[in-house]
Formats: sequence, C-alpha cells, structure tokens
Amino acid sequence: MLSLGSGGGKTAKPSFVSYVSPEEIKKKDGNDDLKPHLLPGELVICEANTVVKYSREDSLQRGFYGKLICTNFKISFLSAEQLMDDVDQSYRNKLMGENDISLLCVDQIYGVYDDKKKPLLPGAIKNKIPEKLLLYCKDFRVFQFGLRYSKEEDARRLIRGIVHHCLNPTSLKCLFAFSYVGPAGGLKVGPGAEREPSTLMFETKVDWKVELERTGGLLSNRIISINENYRLDSRLPQFFAVPSSVTDDDIKKHKGRGIPLWCWSHASGCALLKMATLPETADDSTLQTDKGWTDRLLHVLGETHPSNHMVRTEVLSTTLPTLQEIQASYNRFKQLFLMDNAADFWESDIKWLSTIENANWLEIIRQCLKKALDIVECLEHKNTSVVLVEENCSDLCCVIASLVQVIIDPHFRTISGFQSLIQKEWVMGCHCFLDRCNHLRGNDKEAPVFLLLLECIWQLLQQYPPAFEFTETYMTILSDSMYIPIFSTFLFNSPYQKDNTQMLYEDRNILSRSLKLPTVWEWSLQFENSVQALFYNPLYIGKPKPGNVRRTQRVKPQRQMSLPSSPSYHSRPSPKKGFLREETDNLIKTFLGKKISRLTFTAEDSSIDYRLFYENWCSKPIDHHGLLLPLHNGPALRVWGQRYLRWIPEVQILGGSSTIALNKACEIADEIKKLQTKVSERMLKKQSSSPSADIFAPFQQSSRLSATFPFGTLRRQSIKPRIPVSTNLSMSFGSMENLPDDEEEVGLL
Repeated sequence: MLSLGSGGGKTAKPSFVSYVSPEEIKKKDGNDDLKPHLLPGELVICEANTVVKYSREDSLQRGFYGKLICTNFKISFLSAEQLMDDVDQSYRNKLMGENDISLLCVDQIYGVYDDKKKPLLPGAIKNKIPEKLLLYCKDFRVFQFGLRYSKEEDARRLIRGIVHHCLNPTSLKCLFAFSYVGPAGGLKVGPGAEREPSTLMFETKVDWKVELERTGGLLSNRIISINENYRLDSRLPQFFAVPSSVTDDDIKKHKGRGIPLWCWSHASGCALLKMATLPETADDSTLQTDKGWTDRLLHVLGETHPSNHMVRTEVLSTTLPTLQEIQASYNRFKQLFLMDNAADFWESDIKWLSTIENANWLEIIRQCLKKALDIVECLEHKNTSVVLVEENCSDLCCVIASLVQVIIDPHFRTISGFQSLIQKEWVMGCHCFLDRCNHLRGNDKEAPVFLLLLECIWQLLQQYPPAFEFTETYMTILSDSMYIPIFSTFLFNSPYQKDNTQMLYEDRNILSRSLKLPTVWEWSLQFENSVQALFYNPLYIGKPKPGNVRRTQRVKPQRQMSLPSSPSYHSRPSPKKGFLREETDNLIKTFLGKKISRLTFTAEDSSIDYRLFYENWCSKPIDHHGLLLPLHNGPALRVWGQRYLRWIPEVQILGGSSTIALNKACEIADEIKKLQTKVSERMLKKQSSSPSADIFAPFQQSSRLSATFPFGTLRRQSIKPRIPVSTNLSMSFGSMENLPDDEEEVGLL
C-alpha cells in the first residue's frame, strides 16, 4: 500500500480504467456459472453480470469482474477471479460471506453520475443508469460497484431491486426472518434447535426464580404471572418480578405503569428497580392523585425492608441526553469512518480530533458511565434502593440498569451472564429493537441505544481486561448481528410482538403453525467452534478462592489519540467546554502532579460522600471479581477501533497492536493448559481418553496478523497490472520515483 502522507492538497478521485473491451470481457467471463449460496427460503430477485467490484486494498485501482445478485436476504457479489485471488480467513460466517451484505445492514445507497454522488431513493431510477453504485453499510463497510459493462436493462433492474428491498420494506412480514422459517413449516431453524441452558431467556417463571435466588432477592420480591398470555398489557412480558409490597390491584390500576419493576438485588438488601411514568393527563386532580399513589408505593417499598432503608428515584430524562440527541450525535460520529477512498481518509485525518469533539458521542458515553457510578454509589455505599424512571422504561433505563449490574456483579461479565442480562433487561424489558434499529426504515424513532450500552461495556473491557470472560471480538460480532434479519433477539419491539404471529401473517394456513425464530445466542448457526473460540478472553481471571485476592497493579488510563500541545491551542476561546477540551484540562492537572481524585472528578462532582467512596475504592487492590468502577473522564475514554476502523486499509498495523499481545496470551494459555494436562496425567498415572479442544489456540503467525484481526486479515495484492491514475493524483502523492518496483514492497493487509 502506498504511503499517502498526511493530507496535502485536494486530490482527484481515482478512476478504474480497463484496457479490455466489453466484448472481450464477456467472452472471457466465467462468472455466469457461479451460483450463490442460498439459505432456506432465500430467493434471487435480480442480478447483473460483468459488474466490477473495486478494491480498497488496491486504492480503487484494481477490481474484480463478477456477478452482483440481490435476494430477499442479501446483496451478494460473486467472482471467479476473487475466488482464485483470495486467501484463507480466520473469520467466516456461515450465513454471510465476505462479499455479502444483509439488506438490513445497508445504510445509504448512492449512484455516481459523472464523478458526482447522488443518493438513490425508491422510484428515482428512471432514465440514466449510474456509472457506479456505492453502498454504505451499518457495520462500516463501503462497497463500490462499477456498472459500465453491464447490460443496461439488467443494471436498471438490479438498482431498482436493491433500492426497493433495502430502503422500502413496508411491514414485518417483508423481513427475511419469516421466509427463512417458512419452508421449514414454522419450526425453529438451526443445529438441534436448542439453546444453551446456561443463558437464561426469562420466558418462564423458572428463569426468574433462578435469578432471584442467585441475587438473594426472593425474600423481598415476587414473580408476577398476571400478564400471562398478555392479558393485561402488550408492553409487559408475560412474567416479571416486583417488590412484595406491590399488589396485583396496583399493577392492574395503570396496566403496569407507575409500578417499580425488579432488576437486581444487592447483598445488603437494597435493590435496583425501574418504572415507567404514568400516562400524562390534563386534569390537575387526577395528576395529584396519581402522584400520591406512586409516592405511597415507594414509601411502602422502603418501610417493608428489614433495615427500613431509603428509596431514591432517578428520572433519567433530566440528566441524560434525549434519544434524538443520541441519534444526531451518532450520525455525526459515524461519518468519520465511512470512507470512499484513501484521499477521503487523509483529508478527514486532518480534522480527526475536532470532528470527534463536535460529534459529542464520547461525551454521551461519559455521561452514561457517570450516571451508572451515581447509582452504584447509592447501592454500595448508602444502602439505598434506586428506582430508574423513564417514559416507557425501555431505553435509557435498559442502558443504565445493565451497566450498573455489570459494574457490581461479576456474573454479568461472563458470556452466559451477559447474554442473560440482555435477555432480562432488553428483550423482556420490551426495548423497541424494530424501531430503534430502523429495520422498517423511514421512522423517526431510530436511536442506537443498544449500541450505546455496548460502547460503555467496551470502555470497561479496555480498562479491566482480566475481569471479562468475553473479548471485544465477541462484542463486535454481537453488534453486527443486529442487522442479520434471522434472529428474534433484535427483531421485535416486545415479546408480545414476537409471540403474536397473527399480526405478522394474513395466511390462515401459516397462522396454524408455531413461529419459532432462532435467537442470536445460537452461535453455532453463524460460526464454527474455531471462530467461537475468539469470543473467550485468554486474560480472564477465574473467580479466586476466598482470602486469596492478588494485589494487581492499577493500569493507568491510556489514550488512543494525542492532543495538540501548542499554547495557542489551549488559549483559544471556546463557547462551551467540550469533550476534548475537558480532556486537555485534566491532562494539565495530571502534569502538575494533582492527585487522582482531581483527575476523576470535575467541578460538577460536589458530593463529598461520592469522592470518599471512589477514593476508598481506588486505595484498595483491584478485585476483578468484585466492584469495578469505570474511569469516565476524557483521558480514559477511547474510540472502539475494532468496530469502526476494521475496514479502512490505511489504519491497519501489520504485525502490531493489541492483537499480537492477545495472540501471545493465547500461546501462553495454550501452553499452560497442555502442561496442566500432563501434570494431571502423571498424577493419575493414565492418559486422557480424548484430547480437549484448544479454546485458546494461537490464531496464526504474528507476521500475518493485522490490527483488526479477525476481520482484517492478510491478503495478497491482485496479480493484475496496476491501472494508471491521473497525473495530478500521482503528483499530489509525491514523486513517482518513490513508488515500489514490485508487489512485495507494497504494504499488505
């Protein structure tokens, strides 16, 4: 890969130039015989031959001829050339190939007319066919397809089909999930059709009882079945838990609204609860009556506790951003990572820090971490129950409640525990995945709320790696799975919507069947065991024996990006104190030798109790199976590099970054495991009957790993001759004398 410097002047867009006529291409084209891999129920809608897929690895100067297909599940590019030129990958998905794009994963579609990008909307393709088709994906892949040599009618039909099926789904029954189960007679599809018993689904009273017993909340809470078969309200799960002081009549009064719902119980007896606000009313007398009724419930909740503890209500809408602000911030943030070519990347690199600050995405993450710390302090230090209040208690309530439980309870830092947490707080908590992920397009309710939780958990994972059983690869794949329209986990607004098949189908024959979609936790449906092994953290520390907690050196917060250090930068006036501005102020304090409390707390943190609580925790050795308080100020927060940068060739580090350290840890863990096996065999004086699976086997040679393994793996450059670019483009990147003479000198991914 050529080194393009750090920006420079405006560069001309590279263009693909072919020295072969379209007639010769069609004669040599062997892609007509390629057949796509279709899942049960998947149908080909339209296709076009002699399509060029441009390669970012070759700076858009090379490409592959092939066939572009649109089905009712995905967009797929098939090429005999790329199959010959490809290499083995460590990451393979059984459902989606490297050149496959789920219809739900497509974010934006553009057509290129005379080097100008124009958005393509349903019904927009009437006359002229675009020269290029650009697809921007929600997992930050960017695909560029050339249509110059395709038949005009095929290209027109293909573009219309892609635009229509990606941007214009009209109802749930249009999603592929229901075609996927259709040919199987409505039965669940997947190996064995059984989920792992370690992940609680909270679909039965038994699962709720298991969790209540585990947390010690069974004495002060009870399981409710009054909404079985959704007789009471469709916005509640069939089974849930409430404090024992709440009666069935209280629940029926407002159909579950204004009722504290149980989330988690602390060992001291206090609890974390959430509550939906009562319906708004214009009648003042009714409003006062409802308020008095809610206050009475909360008062009784405190009095019924054996220690007569306090109850604190936390209205999240007054301290956290709105969903509209979260969506707007994420829209600005993601533009940093959707690059058409290298020139766009280097141009954006100049404004990297200011763009991150203006996006405000890291600031929203900081606010969520700070709010979770406030709740943790109440539960841990003040022995106070906390009731999170939100309009429907299904958005920010889910984020904060989940984050608090991960911070306090080590069970939720395991894979099975984390999956159970998502089932309890998000799926059974009636989070509107269908609306928030915008699966049906065109709604004004889209907001990356679940992604916000993953971002917060990722920050914790980076700060305390040994405390988590799962890796960032697991979290990245989980975020990608939101846009695969097969799994019920991320497809519905509520359990009622999933279970009520009548609203999904009008065919009476289908109504008689039982609709059972697989959950995302059935990982064997997507990956082989070798890929699932990447989910497990080799640095994870198992639960230590009592009284044997090792003193661990505290890891200082590290920065992923450097800040300008010139005096003029710090002296510039700023209308508001943004994320990076606050980060700079904290660094100055650190350099002046201030205590860690000055780094962690801002002027807003006026609570002396809060400071004492945090400083007391900092003074003790870290217990990775105990309380983990996140560092939430600027210097500690980082950009989730694997998720956002994995498809950008210019930022890859060949044979470097944390991937190499993780690979080395896997080697050591694998060696330790083999030694332990040998010791056990000698002690028992017998050989093991069967070899155990190497869950921490090394990935591959370190020299062949890139910074974004397993997504960005080493690839050979195309054996095709380099296609010349314009003179201006060559001049802007430096003298032609600096170009490599052969393929081996070019940087590889």
